[in-house]
Amino acid sequence: MRFLPVSLNALLVELADLDQTLALLASLQRTPLAGVEELVPAARTILVQFRPSATSVATLIDAIAARDLSQRVERGSQRVEIPVHYDGEDLAEMAQLLGITPDELVRRHTGSDYAVAFVGFAPGFAYLSGGHESLDVPRRTTPRTRIPAGAVGLAGRFSGVYPQASPGGWQIIGRTPLAMWDIEREVPALLQPGFSVRFVDIATLSIAARAALADAMAKKTLNSMTPAPATGPALEVRSPGLQALLQDGGRPGLAGQGVSASGALDQSACRTANRLVGNPSNIACLETVGGGLQLMSHGDTVVAVTGADAPLTLTTASGMRYAVPRYQALALVHGDVLAMGEPVAGTRCYVAARGGFDVAPVLGSLSTDTLAHVGPPALAAGERLALHAVAHGAITGDAELPPGDLPSVHADVVLDVVPGPRTDWFTPEAVELLARQRWRVTPQSNRVGLRLAGDEPLSRAITQELPSEGTVSGAIQVPASGQPVLFLADHPLTGGYPVIACVAPHHLDRAGQIPVNAWVRFNPIRPFEAINRP
Repeated sequence: MRFLPVSLNALLVELADLDQTLALLASLQRTPLAGVEELVPAARTILVQFRPSATSVATLIDAIAARDLSQRVERGSQRVEIPVHYDGEDLAEMAQLLGITPDELVRRHTGSDYAVAFVGFAPGFAYLSGGHESLDVPRRTTPRTRIPAGAVGLAGRFSGVYPQASPGGWQIIGRTPLAMWDIEREVPALLQPGFSVRFVDIATLSIAARAALADAMAKKTLNSMTPAPATGPALEVRSPGLQALLQDGGRPGLAGQGVSASGALDQSACRTANRLVGNPSNIACLETVGGGLQLMSHGDTVVAVTGADAPLTLTTASGMRYAVPRYQALALVHGDVLAMGEPVAGTRCYVAARGGFDVAPVLGSLSTDTLAHVGPPALAAGERLALHAVAHGAITGDAELPPGDLPSVHADVVLDVVPGPRTDWFTPEAVELLARQRWRVTPQSNRVGLRLAGDEPLSRAITQELPSEGTVSGAIQVPASGQPVLFLADHPLTGGYPVIACVAPHHLDRAGQIPVNAWVRFNPIRPFEAINRP
């Protein structure tokens, strides 16, 4: 085993092959280690996330190194057939790369069974091992910003199907109408580790079989979340602004289902907003980006707004209008409209309402994962969010001072980073350049990650394909273009581009407040080195 640093609360265990990875995963699941919060298996690695207050890196390495890897994991007997329209935009190019015709590529892709090795990247995204040995292709130099749901792709020796529309770097050879992930199913993920998979070319099916498939697809239900009807106090969304989502502490601990934690990008602001209105600190707030949110109070409500430095205006039912403060509980009466302007620093505001929002949780959380499409959809104008009833009484939260160092476009934003786990895949000049150069946040950024652009790209010393491995919030992943992506809360669980460094946990909230067009600098807080076993 080899142990690599990831962040101050995570490490990567590198193994010889997939069989060893699955054996170690099974061992750690049978006999868990104290302080470990999440295990993310991949092709040849396991990402171990832990609580530093409950364990240490040395303790974990000692315990993991002692595990027996000789036992092989038994495969299940369930088999799933996936019908595919082989009309992908990369089909012809990949066939040319392999020196074969597109028809021959399809024949090879459909000619073997695959096994679900592990689930990652996004809920329902299964990494399928096996298949024809010649189907070994590199990822795209620059990931696409959007790949449609159902896209069938190749990367390295793996095949996979995108369960939702998302960014991605796999080579797309086709598409399937089957839903890989459906929250309405008893088991949302169609493919589970150990399943056997066979791809079928829809063009070879009979007319009757194609008609039956089309009929089955027409009957599938859509994943929708309907807020509870508001009969008591409620907040009506008059305007959602650029984007308004429900976000809370997220869904930690569900990596085994391919589900990332998600949650508020500025956890401190979300907790503070709840505290100001007397709520438990871990319940959901409204997270809005870029201003423009307008909320009307139905009945008497109490709210607080934290996060970005955005002007707040209260307009009463009688038409009186005046400015109101952030970081303070605000008592609203029926007909009051609270409006949020464009932030002058930071980019995301958090609105807590006393009692909390009466919306059904999904997998234990109200957070909306925009990559995985798990959780309530983005709020739309006209929606009325019911609030849980609370006993009458005084607001317990005191006013708090807003943060004075929010990121803005007017000054470089400095983020502490921990080098690793793949810093040694880059040239020494690239490692130095990461910290020396300013990086601009591009408009293609979102809750999945900040896409960064620098004058000079980062050069790799090792140019071979990296087998997919687990990633964390704050990971700075570098595709072949050399222009990094800083992963935020809705990042994929696994990725196939090397991570040169990770934002330290104490600066993750700060990273979530960086606006588009801001300039970022990275400050390594320690040198990179593989972790020595005791």
